[in-house]
Amino acid sequence: MTAQNNQVSVDENTRKVALNRRLEGFGWGALLFVIGTIWLLPESQVPHGSLLIAAGLILLGLNAIRYFNGIKMSGFSLIAGVIALTMGLGEFSGVKLPLIAILMIVVGAGILLKMMLQKDSVSSSHAGRGWSCCGGVQDTSTQDRTGQAVGR
Repeated sequence: MTAQNNQVSVDENTRKVALNRRLEGFGWGALLFVIGTIWLLPESQVPHGSLLIAAGLILLGLNAIRYFNGIKMSGFSLIAGVIALTMGLGEFSGVKLPLIAILMIVVGAGILLKMMLQKDSVSSSHAGRGWSCCGGVQDTSTQDRTGQAVGR
C-alpha cells in the first residue's frame, strides 16, 4: 500500500515539475513576444506603460496558473509582476510613482505575508533538526532508500 502511495506521489511530483517547466517556457516566450511586438510598433501608437503592464500580467498570470495547479509560486516573478503592473498602470495614468518605495512595500508585504501563512510552528517544524550558528535550521537526519528519515 505504501509503495502504491509513494508511486502516486512520485508521478504527481513529476507531472508538476514537467508542467512548471512548460509554464516557464511559455512565460518567457510570451514575454519576449510581447516585448518584440511593442518595440516594433511606432511609439506614437503604443500607450505609455504598455510594456510594463503586459510584463506584469504575464508574470502574475504565470503564478496564478502555478497556484491553481498546486505548484509553488515563484516569489521573484510574483514580486516582479506586481511591481511591473503597478509601475505600468502608473505610467499609463500619467502618475509618477516612486519605484524604490513601491519595491520596499511589495517586498516587505511579501515577507510579512509569507511569515503569516507559514503552517509550521517552531516546535513541529524543527523536530529532528539541529540549530545552526546563524539561527537557521540544519537537517541532522538522512534518508534511506525509501525516503524514510533516519537519525544520525
